[in-house]
Amino acid sequence: MESGILIIVIITVLVALSFDVINGFHDAANSIATIVSTRVLSPKFAVLWAAFFNFIAMFIFAPKVANTISKIIHIEGTDHAFIYVVLAGILGAIFWDLLTWWFGLPASSSHALLGGLVGSGLAYKGMAVINWTKVTETAAFIPIAPIIGLVLGYIMMLGVIWLVHKWTPQKVDKSFRVGQLASAALYSISHGANDAQKTMGIIVAILVAANMMGPDVQLSLSDPQTVWIILSCQTAMAVGTMMGGWKIVKTMGMKLTKLKPVHGFCAELAGSTSILIATSLGIPISTTHAIAGSIIGVGSVQSLAGIKWDIASRIVVAWVLTIPAAAIVSALIFWLIQAVHPGF
Repeated sequence: MESGILIIVIITVLVALSFDVINGFHDAANSIATIVSTRVLSPKFAVLWAAFFNFIAMFIFAPKVANTISKIIHIEGTDHAFIYVVLAGILGAIFWDLLTWWFGLPASSSHALLGGLVGSGLAYKGMAVINWTKVTETAAFIPIAPIIGLVLGYIMMLGVIWLVHKWTPQKVDKSFRVGQLASAALYSISHGANDAQKTMGIIVAILVAANMMGPDVQLSLSDPQTVWIILSCQTAMAVGTMMGGWKIVKTMGMKLTKLKPVHGFCAELAGSTSILIATSLGIPISTTHAIAGSIIGVGSVQSLAGIKWDIASRIVVAWVLTIPAAAIVSALIFWLIQAVHPGF
């Protein structure tokens, strides 16, 4: 392999891992917003708790989501330009993640990555290069994920209210403070299982584009050729989670609705259930959508008036804009790379 191509591969892999770190702190709010806002854990211990369970997810789940992401674009290993396509896609996703983080909006890192890859792929070779089956499967969960979270959150909250209706408020609070440690851990595992795998898929796509791996490669902890991809991505996700994303924590856990430990427990349990369903199907679900829907479902049991619908509407707008915005930015970045480095 030419040294120039190898350098681009290394740079693109490092950018992918940077995206994983940014994804971690951008989506840290998904794992810790409820447990921080209910004051079960301090922010410092909450991020450590979430980071640990994010990391161990790789020992529990098969990398089905990674295989989906790696096949969003039909990559030709003999055409090294696809490395730049993947690089532009990641950079577009990073731009959108940082922009929404700056404004405290819990947009989806997953859909930013999807939009980025589609945008740069279209900019290079048009419609034919996109695996539209994988794209539509993922896009279908944009409305499905928050609806599943909302319905599960609502049902779980009703069930818990029926279960504890004879308990004293003090007993309810004490019990679900302990319970929320378990539900937050489960949510962090589901987040690590789904989100870190997306970057694994990106790195596989980079190596396939560089003709360093075959298109049918399967990630496995027992395979020396791929174990480093799994370990590095889970580590990057955990590091990013430890950095936290406090603006989004405030939006998700403090502004959207008022939460107590029992609400946080039900929201995390509902959100993690919906994510684990998608992960088992190999679908890169938005963990942001899942937990937001769950929080709204739990909060609506008390009163629809308790939901801050102006905040919810801003979140929905960010969801709708994510894929096209990331796609446009990635396409522009690809064309810029093409202009600076013609004939690649």
